[in-house]
Amino acid sequence: MTPLGPKPDRTTPAVPATFLPGRAGGSGESAPVRSAAPARAERPSASPPDSPPAAATPAVEPDRAAPASTGHAALRLPEAPLPPSEIERLLRGEHHDPHSLLGAHLTSEGVAIRVLRPFAERVVVETEHGPVELTHLQGGLFTGLLSGRTLPSYRLLVTYPGGGALAQHDGYRARPTLGDLDLHLISEGRHEQLWQALGSHVREVDGISGTAFAVWAPNAVGVRLIGDFNHWDGTGHPMRSLGSCGIWELFVPGLGEGTHYKYEIHTRQGWVLGKADPLARAAQCPPDTASIVHVSRHEWRDTEWLARRAHAVHHRTPMSVYELHLASWRPELTSYRRIAEELPVYLKDLGFTHVEFMPVMEHPFGGSWGYQVSGFYAPTARLGTPDDFKYLIDTLHQHGIGVIVDWVPAHFPRDDFALARFDGEPLYEPADPLRAEHPDWGTLEFDYGRTEVRNFLVANAVYWCEEFHIDGLRVDAVASMLYLDYSREGGGWTPNQYGGRENLDAASFLQEMNATVYRRCPGVVTIAEESTAWDGVTRPTDSGGLGFGLKWNMGWMHDSLVYMSKEPVHRKYHHNEITFSMVYAYSENYILPISHDEVVHGKQALVAKMPGDWWQQRANHRAYLGFMWAHPGKQLLFMGQEFAQGAEWDHEHGPQWWVLDEGWPSAEEHRGVQRLVRDLNLTYRDAPALWEQDTAPDGFRWLDGGAAEDNLLSFVRYAADGTPLVSISNFSPVVRHCHRVGLPLLDTGEQLWAEVLNTDAAAYGGSGVANSRPVKADPTPWNGQPRSAELILPPLATVWLRPA
Repeated sequence: MTPLGPKPDRTTPAVPATFLPGRAGGSGESAPVRSAAPARAERPSASPPDSPPAAATPAVEPDRAAPASTGHAALRLPEAPLPPSEIERLLRGEHHDPHSLLGAHLTSEGVAIRVLRPFAERVVVETEHGPVELTHLQGGLFTGLLSGRTLPSYRLLVTYPGGGALAQHDGYRARPTLGDLDLHLISEGRHEQLWQALGSHVREVDGISGTAFAVWAPNAVGVRLIGDFNHWDGTGHPMRSLGSCGIWELFVPGLGEGTHYKYEIHTRQGWVLGKADPLARAAQCPPDTASIVHVSRHEWRDTEWLARRAHAVHHRTPMSVYELHLASWRPELTSYRRIAEELPVYLKDLGFTHVEFMPVMEHPFGGSWGYQVSGFYAPTARLGTPDDFKYLIDTLHQHGIGVIVDWVPAHFPRDDFALARFDGEPLYEPADPLRAEHPDWGTLEFDYGRTEVRNFLVANAVYWCEEFHIDGLRVDAVASMLYLDYSREGGGWTPNQYGGRENLDAASFLQEMNATVYRRCPGVVTIAEESTAWDGVTRPTDSGGLGFGLKWNMGWMHDSLVYMSKEPVHRKYHHNEITFSMVYAYSENYILPISHDEVVHGKQALVAKMPGDWWQQRANHRAYLGFMWAHPGKQLLFMGQEFAQGAEWDHEHGPQWWVLDEGWPSAEEHRGVQRLVRDLNLTYRDAPALWEQDTAPDGFRWLDGGAAEDNLLSFVRYAADGTPLVSISNFSPVVRHCHRVGLPLLDTGEQLWAEVLNTDAAAYGGSGVANSRPVKADPTPWNGQPRSAELILPPLATVWLRPA
């Protein structure tokens, strides 16, 4: 609040509001005449603040006052006193329409003005005709009756103990800041930009600047706004209900960017809940939990990137993804902007096309890694502001790196300040506890069958793509959404209407989300972490599928790691584990994940899963990566695995970067693995055979998938124009000399093939066994091919051959 400034001219003294005999504030019943002397508002449960709030009461220049209205009144109150029950509901915070009581209203006797200012000593209404002092009625409710037949323009001069008069606009004069179209779309569950209607928004209403607040709480009997601007006492800021849609709204003049706030929700059970804004676009850094009014000022510089992205076809373009946890990737980089100085350069140097962030949405517990979200529309404040996060994304785009974000619509935490029982009753979660409680994580699941909840989530997916220019959403825990009996014992779940275990509401929601995102955000890709055989995860929604662009190939990840974990002498008994993925490789559009889930909780780092001594572990690690990059599907690798760190990931300390330091005994070996990942990415991007027909059977052919006794795999990949690339993996620790491999017939007469990648190269820490010169395929048919050549196969290595 700002003092009004010079005192009013004493020749025009402030006078008490006129109260006609037997009338108070325009009432029609007899009432004792109240003194116009200052009176402090009564509120037994709180003490007056030491100083008045600052943010809600800016000074208003006297010459800015608008002339009195000359139009007809839009509102007319009955010629009767305010019923005591109405006043009590207002003061208890349980009135559904405080605007019908507060503000300026025409009555048969004049203009009644009522103002709710807890702890104020004096309230003066200043109109073009001069100041008029209101009388304190009770509990901070000041009232008065002005002469006149039209609603005047006015401002308030409010005096708190120990302070001067503070100029304020009256927010209870403002019309609703949500229009009929907004309310209709919300009721229908089709408001695809919900964040522009709900939450907090700095704006001007009738020429007055302030902040509009709106929240969905259909079961509440009253909602009040609390924050740093009113000392977290909501008495003076009750919100109004906008009808059956369940939205509560309030415009507060003078509030602006940076205001901290929550909603004080009064429930039908008599509870009073302090809830963060579900659509807040910024939040306090945990453990603090308030929402923050945010205004974005970031100016995007990625126009060229978005234009190229709009025409991208992800199934036929290279995609090599680096997954990381932002807070621990480089723990010494404590902000989005500092990360932006190093991450884009690192990713570009290693040749990754995309980065995937584990959830960036606000979450109360860091140990959840972001997978228990409390602020679905707010990037975590642990690393900076929303604009800081936009800056990081913008910088990545300018370096040619796409950004994928983990998105968690499967569940949310039970924290009191967040979504759980938001208005005192199940709201975002199902009412049926058998469906509401997630047995694995102690969280609550969303009610996908409720229109408003679906709208909240669908709009949230659109929000990250439109407002933050996110290039992809990887949807977490899709399997837990799709099955009603997921991790539930018999009798612990409720079947669907057909008696089945499928969550039909969740499937319908995912279809709606995917269809909406793809329609609104050209070039964005959605990715499902789905571990079951649900049919049609990546099939288009108009063909009955869920509509995802890609699906994590959890089967490939599990089976291939089982194979690799075996000693080479035993691998022949598990050969089907490494080849089985090709049986279903084209049933969906796949991405091959070696994610954070595979290197935590006792599962060991990737290199530590491998058998043998230290050299053999690294050799297996390199051979596996070579096999992975050649296999149909996109690739994803979690941070730290690109240089074969030996320990599991620790979210408090991050990757073991020190193993790359000069003084570390095996630093050169770790750098060798890092060089391999760089060369894998660069060679991959330069070889359309490895990505152009990822989802087409014509893009793959086995050369020898049955050499179990020798631990060998060989296959050929084809580009759309028929250009081949041959991959051969020797998963045994012996060198195989003069090993004949079938090779496709080339258009060129010389039939020459050259190694383009060998994971056993000395530069990568290998033994250096290689086919150093191009080899010529002779006309000996082999492996179903018209020609073949004898090669040297290095131990525990993958070799790629391309036409020379």
